[in-house]
Formats: sequence, C-alpha cells, structure tokens
Amino acid sequence: MNTKQLRALAILWIAAALLGPAVFAQQPANGIPVHMVVTVEPRHEADSVTVTRDDVMVFEGKERDRVAEWVPAQGDRAGLELFILLDNASSTSFGLHIPEVKKFISEQPATSKVGVAYMQNGVARIEQSPTADHELAAKAIHLPQGIAGANASPYFALSDLAKHWLQTGDRHEVLIVSDGIDFYYGTGDLQDPYLSAAIEDCQRAGILVSAIYFPGAGHLGHSYWLNYWGQMYLARLAEETGGESYGVGLTGSLPDLTPYLTDAARRLDHQYLLTFLAKPEKKPGLRSVKLRTELHNIDLVSANAVYVPASE
Repeated sequence: MNTKQLRALAILWIAAALLGPAVFAQQPANGIPVHMVVTVEPRHEADSVTVTRDDVMVFEGKERDRVAEWVPAQGDRAGLELFILLDNASSTSFGLHIPEVKKFISEQPATSKVGVAYMQNGVARIEQSPTADHELAAKAIHLPQGIAGANASPYFALSDLAKHWLQTGDRHEVLIVSDGIDFYYGTGDLQDPYLSAAIEDCQRAGILVSAIYFPGAGHLGHSYWLNYWGQMYLARLAEETGGESYGVGLTGSLPDLTPYLTDAARRLDHQYLLTFLAKPEKKPGLRSVKLRTELHNIDLVSANAVYVPASE
C-alpha cells in the first residue's frame, strides 16, 4: 500500500471515529433494488410513532440487506389501487352490508383508485376497473348470486386478478370478502396448493391482501370445521402477503362490517414504501425476507417473500 492509499485510509478511519457508523451507511453497496409496502402497526392504539430508515432492518436469512429508501405512503407517494374482491358464492345476507362497503369506498382519499370484482367460476370478474371516481366504484357493488359452488375456489380468482393487474407504480392491494373455503382441494391442510399459488402470485406482483370472513351460501349446512378451515386459509393468505385477516365467527349472521373496514382504512394510512438492496443472484425468483426493528412499540407488517430479478 503506497503513501497516498495509507493517507486515504487514515482519513476514513478518523471520519468513522468522529461521525460514527453513519458514514459507512452512506457508502454505495451492490445489490438488486427491491420494493415492498410495509404497514406500521402500533402495539397500543393511541401510539403515534415516527419510524425512520435507521429503525428498519431487512434480512435474507442471517444476512442483513441495505435499506435504500423508507418513505411514508403520503403526499405525492400516496398512490393506491385497491380492489374490493367479493365472492359470488356468499350468502345473500351480504346485501345488509352493502351500504357499509359503499361508505368505505366513498371515504377513500382522492389519491386512491378503487376497483370492484366478483369471484365467479375461478376468475375475477371485474365490474369496475380501479377509478378515482369513488361513487362510480361504489355503484358496482351488488348482491352476490348466493349459490353454493358459484365460486369453487376463491384462490383461483385471486390468482387471475394478480396475473392480469397491470403494474402502475402505485401500491396494489386487495380486500377480499369470502368464506375462504376451497371446494377444489378440501380442508384440513394449510398447504392447499391453490392457496399457495395465489400467495406466490401476489408476492410476485407485490400485492397486499386483507380478508374479511363472510359466510357462503348454504353455510349453515357446512360443517363447523369447513368454516374453520376457510378462516384459517384467509389468515394464512393475509399473513404471507402483508395484509390483515378478520375472522368474525363461524355460525349465525354477520355483525356490522364497519369496525373491520375502519381498521382496513387505518392500515392504509400507516404504510411505508421500502426499497432495499437484495443479494445479486443469477436466477430471478421469490426470496424469503424478514423485517425487524429495535423499536418496542410497533410491528412491521409485510409479505414474507418478495420477487427479486436476476442480476445483470
């Protein structure tokens, strides 16, 4: 090492001693930029927490990745496309709750575009593409067919939506209202391949999915365990895509949806846009990631896997 290199190294070490580790955090690092939407969940309802980039850690296994950007989904970064995905096999008692869903849509901010689709015969039948005209989106809500078997698997329909939803750069999120029962596969196994495929399709597309359990047509004739596993499937779907699931009972009529819709709206207001640098690999694919923070009064909620392109 020559004199010039030694002098440069000495200057770097002096800077590190004076400024701390932050000086190294600003150094460029190799990696593949990957984008995620993260919901910040205060552990106490009244808590108002400021979360900075330095508070967020991203891990692939035991290796920590560099956080390149962490900004709130507010202002000029607040863009959102939200699909309300309803099950055409739901009980017609859903009609009692249509005003609640319409109110939820109408109260979305101007930066949110809302679309409406119905699960039917394994596809997402779009009644209204995402639009900033919330009144128009609300008009697309109608009674489900209320016929048992009208949508044999909600996960086929979700995969169909994920594969045909064009990327726009805005957040993409889905709110499902369904009993979650997959009549193609059955119950009793959280590794349902159609559920797993839907989760992977959403992770690849960066789609967050939240779900409200709603009884299907003829649900009183379904076994307790069938309804139980439907809720379990919806819970796994939400957990692995970074959303929230709302299980509201297995029998009888459904209570007011308003508390669940209110919570869903609150979550949308507490989201951040994360960019981190993933380890370069020759092959693209889904990778498991975990987010951590040393802040004790919040949880960072996100998908547990993301799609990472191949390195060039």
